[in-house]
Amino acid sequence: MQVKVLIDCNDEKGLVYKISRLFYEHGLNIEKNSEFVDGEYKKFFMRSVISGEIEIQVLQEELYSLLPEGANVRIIPPRRKKIVIMATKESHCLGDILIRYADGELDADIEAVVANHDDLRGLTEKFDIPFHHISAKGLDRDEHEKRVIATLDRYEFDHIVLAKYMRILNPEFVKHYEEKIINIHHSFLPAFIGANPYKQAYNRGVKIIGATAHFVNNMLDEGPIIYQDVIRIDHSYSWQDMQQAGRDVEKIVLAKALKYALEDRIFVYANKTVIF
Repeated sequence: MQVKVLIDCNDEKGLVYKISRLFYEHGLNIEKNSEFVDGEYKKFFMRSVISGEIEIQVLQEELYSLLPEGANVRIIPPRRKKIVIMATKESHCLGDILIRYADGELDADIEAVVANHDDLRGLTEKFDIPFHHISAKGLDRDEHEKRVIATLDRYEFDHIVLAKYMRILNPEFVKHYEEKIINIHHSFLPAFIGANPYKQAYNRGVKIIGATAHFVNNMLDEGPIIYQDVIRIDHSYSWQDMQQAGRDVEKIVLAKALKYALEDRIFVYANKTVIF
C-alpha cells in the first residue's frame, strides 16, 4: 500500500532523521519526500509518500510519540477524491474543469454543480453531472445559503470549487465547510479585491494582470493563497480586453490549485500555505 504522510509541528533538530528512521523500522520505503522550515514561525513541514505494509493507526500513534507537542499528522491512504462545483453564469472555469474530468485529467469525481442561475445547466448535463439551480431571487442571503447547504449536504465531497460563483458567502457557510472551499479570483491578489477588479486594474494602468486561487475564509478575497499566475498587457487593452485575456489565466490557475488540493500537497497556517 502507498500512503501520503503530512506532518507539521514546531521545529526542532533531528526531525527528518527521527521520522525517516521510524519509516525504516516499519520496513517502509520512502518514494518521495519534501520538507520545509519556516524560520519566522519556527514551523516544520514534511510530506512523504511511503509504501509497504502499513498499519495506519499504529504508525500515526508512533509518529505523535516522537514529534513535539501540538504536532499534526495526517496519513492519507489512496482514494479518489470527490468535489462539488458552485457557479453562477460564466462558463469558462466550469467548462475547463468539466473537460479535464471527461478527459480523465482530473483525479476526482464531480458529484454535482450547484448554481444560483440556470444558465449553465445545459453545459453541465452534457457531462452527465447533476445540476442544481438554487435561485436567490426573493430570498435573503441567509435563507438562500440554507437551501444551498441542504443541497450540498446530500453529497459527500472533499472540496467545494467556486468556479466563478459570484456571491459573497456568509461566515456560517464558510465555517460549515472550513478549509474545503477553493475560489478563483480574477485578480492578482492582494491587489484589486472585490467587484470588477479588471476595471480597477485598467484605471490604474497596470501592465500585468493575473488570477489567484485561494481557500475561502471570512476575509473577503484574503484567504490562504494556493496558486497565482500573470500575463502581460499594454496600454491598448480596454478593461473588457483585459477581462477576456484574464479568463485564460483564471482557468489555468484554478486547475493548478485544484490539482494541488486533490494530491494533498497543501499545508495551511498563518493565513498562508506551504505547497510541496
